[in-house]
Amino acid sequence: MIELASDPRNVSRIDGLVQKIVQDFRISPNKYGDILVSLTEAVNNAIVHGNRRDASKKVKIDYRKIHHNRLAILVSDQGEGFDPRQVSDPTCPENLERCGGRGVYLMRQLCDDVQYHNNGSTIEMQFNIR
Repeated sequence: MIELASDPRNVSRIDGLVQKIVQDFRISPNKYGDILVSLTEAVNNAIVHGNRRDASKKVKIDYRKIHHNRLAILVSDQGEGFDPRQVSDPTCPENLERCGGRGVYLMRQLCDDVQYHNNGSTIEMQFNIR
């Protein structure tokens, strides 16, 4: 598990972590982009929305192999959580030109499964890796 202070500059550390995950678990390189974008969005949301950029609060990232062919990555913040069902669909015509609001949608599209825990303050993203 790693912990990051809730400073948006820490999002830049995600690329190195994803490279390590891909190497450690021998994940096909074609999954690299899906994992990178999803994890970057999750960490950014945790920093900006969950912890409200409060650098005294931490974002925790944990990952593990589940079953023989699936990777789970969990991102947790110290915020109050949210209801993912209340997030607007960015593909609706009225939202197409809005700035932001696409992270949850992207994660749902790129991950093989997405689950929320702890009232929405933890996201679990799962990827088929074989």
